[in-house]
Amino acid sequence: MKYVVVLYDGMADYPVPALGNKTPMELAKKPNFDALAQKGEVGLVKTVQDGMKPGSDVANLSVMGYDAKKYYTGRSPLEAVSIGVKMEDTDVALRCNVVTLSDEEDYTKKTMVDYSAGDISTKDAEEIIKTIQEELGNEIFTFYSGVMYRHCLLWKNGTTDLGSMTPPHDISGKVVGEYLSDSENAKPLIDMMKKSAEILKNHPVNLRRIKEGKLPANSIWLWGEGKKPMLDDFYETYKVKGSVISAVDLLKGIGICAGMNTPEVENVTGYIDTNFEGKAKAAVKELENGQDFVYIHIEAPDECGHRNEPENKVRAIELIDEKVLPIIIEALEKYDDYKIMILPDHPTPIVTLTHASDPVPYMIYHKKNEIDGVETINENTAKATGNYIEEGYTLMNKFING
Repeated sequence: MKYVVVLYDGMADYPVPALGNKTPMELAKKPNFDALAQKGEVGLVKTVQDGMKPGSDVANLSVMGYDAKKYYTGRSPLEAVSIGVKMEDTDVALRCNVVTLSDEEDYTKKTMVDYSAGDISTKDAEEIIKTIQEELGNEIFTFYSGVMYRHCLLWKNGTTDLGSMTPPHDISGKVVGEYLSDSENAKPLIDMMKKSAEILKNHPVNLRRIKEGKLPANSIWLWGEGKKPMLDDFYETYKVKGSVISAVDLLKGIGICAGMNTPEVENVTGYIDTNFEGKAKAAVKELENGQDFVYIHIEAPDECGHRNEPENKVRAIELIDEKVLPIIIEALEKYDDYKIMILPDHPTPIVTLTHASDPVPYMIYHKKNEIDGVETINENTAKATGNYIEEGYTLMNKFING
């Protein structure tokens, strides 16, 4: 038996005025996804537990079968694991975005122009983080470069009692002052964010990017604090050998902590221009090399939701259907039996530009147990089935053992 999960990050949505009050799932042409839904179980699953923030960290832990209220220690520690940062039990890791802020002198009056600094390349970002480490790093604070705009700060003997460290993608287009934590414990972090704006104002990378018509990475933004993570081994729990395919350190970090393979794929960006086929082929290779389970995480729909790009979000769903599912399904048909599950981790509604906690549609297809499903899968048809899973972390057991 082979098991594949295809996770469309942030795919679920609310009706979008720019799309005729339809959701991207309703408008997207997705014949392969729909064909599976016609013969599979469809319903809604609550991936974000009450009282928890609807981040990709909490939601993907849930989809992978981990009770976030038990296992979640923060987002950045999972990313830190992926980029090889060694954490002690007393250390705190924070996500360090490189962002674009507006030009006001007073930091508190600046606006969050872009949480990703214009989709900055990993190469440009490495130079930015290198400078930040040289200027702000010391025996207590160490900056590590990651992928594109996503980086890490390690705080020796730090604290997670920091008040509200707001994710930058939650405040796109907003003045940042009211979203800066006023906790005394967070003061050194906020001070570093403010100092970074001065350090990066005339950074050579930014001067070149402006000349090229690109957005500058003119500040760091710290959030997602947490302590060293500890997850139960996925194989010990489910007795299947697993792999995670993703462009982002968060998902690879979860995979590493769960004892799973995390192969690298060339030219993956986490956006609509990612190497879709490369991810699918990497998953097939993992199955051919003896893995029983592959979790394919695709970030593109989420990024389009954050960026207010409704047409691109529709297209991202279609591209996965065109470029990922055919490769996966063809490979799976070679095996006597298989299951495939497709779902988002959480909604990323266009109208809010950030994550939501609403239950999301799921689909489970089992080759040797085809059933009557739905003609086309979206938020409404999934709800209409009446199938509902309240505790999202139980879904993985249902998928593998159900």
